[in-house]
Amino acid sequence: MKDRNRPIVMISSYPPRLCGIATFCEEAREFIQKNNPGKEVIVISHTDGAGEGVFPIIDLSKRNWWKGVAEKIKELKPYVVHIEHEYGLYEYCDERGIGDGNEGFLRLLEAIGDFPIVVEPHTIHGRMRDFEADFVYKMCQMSDVVLFKCHYQKWRLDWSFSGRGWKTPLNIMVVPHGARTDKRWGPEEIPKLKEEIGLSSLPHIGEHLVGLVGWIQANKRWDILTSMWEEIALIIEKETGKHWDLLAAGAMRDINDLKEYERYRAEVEFLSKKGLAHYYEFIPRGDIYYKVMAVCDFIVIPSTDETQSGTLARVIALNKPFITTAPMEGLTAQTLESEGGLLFTTKEMLKKNVIKLACDEKLRFNLGENLKRYLENVVAWEKVAKQYDEAYELAYEAKKKGTKIELPLEF
Repeated sequence: MKDRNRPIVMISSYPPRLCGIATFCEEAREFIQKNNPGKEVIVISHTDGAGEGVFPIIDLSKRNWWKGVAEKIKELKPYVVHIEHEYGLYEYCDERGIGDGNEGFLRLLEAIGDFPIVVEPHTIHGRMRDFEADFVYKMCQMSDVVLFKCHYQKWRLDWSFSGRGWKTPLNIMVVPHGARTDKRWGPEEIPKLKEEIGLSSLPHIGEHLVGLVGWIQANKRWDILTSMWEEIALIIEKETGKHWDLLAAGAMRDINDLKEYERYRAEVEFLSKKGLAHYYEFIPRGDIYYKVMAVCDFIVIPSTDETQSGTLARVIALNKPFITTAPMEGLTAQTLESEGGLLFTTKEMLKKNVIKLACDEKLRFNLGENLKRYLENVVAWEKVAKQYDEAYELAYEAKKKGTKIELPLEF
């Protein structure tokens, strides 16, 4: 019992870094701590992380960055080590800019192998490159429990590995991306929210808003909607007799996306001059992220790459109807599972779905109710934290007994 009171140690990027996984870790830690009041929840982060109980020691300028992390783990003697994984978070690059293929991460797993290890990878593609397949195989071999975000990832992995003649790992649990249950506002609160975040003072701001919200990056493809918005807005107004605006809100995170940021912003400002849209600059973190989404009637996520789980988690937290691209791995999976959004695969489909959702208040309500049920019954952080506890206990018992975890395959 004494061992179980030792700290839970998370390894991840962490705020103030502007990183989706850093924000994820901060939120996950909050609910893991609430679910484990008798344990410390400590974070080992990159050197730009900060805060109480945070050790910012991951220095990727050093090939052997993992050694200091392993030493700290041995010093802390944790009940379990819970690692957030994304390839870019642990990639050492040499003086030529050549990466090590996450070799340091695997060495870290090997070095801390005496402790229960739970790894939560944030990127598990349905169709893997050879490098990804080899890495995931080794990661599963060297971890006690591996947490996938979606069920399709688990059954696709079985297909990927069996096709290569490999044995499929059986230590994989499916634990969804958590979403908050304390960030919902009623319709009567929306005017006050608009005033609070400064939208009420904007000229010609419409009562109804379609949202493009989040980090402005090349793969987020705001231009797919902005290029059609003038035509869409005219059709909606003709059908409903009401003026709808496009609210494009966010900020650039990566200087490599400057060209797209400038283009997307210019397109929105062109629409703004016609009284059809507004650009609102803010850092997509914390309460304001939720508040900006909350003032929208629905959200459009026109991503062309699988990097949107954090955005979708906030949409779900707000029970906000949405439209997103398909097929797009986790985005599509959660849209189908939640029954809270519409999918598009062509520009024409996007146009029809935006018009459909704007013109059908009952549909928006029904989708929102579906998201409410999905949030409360499936992805609420309170439920996810309990699933983490199950994974921790499995890993702890497996390490204590020297056994391998064998969970059933998805299909």
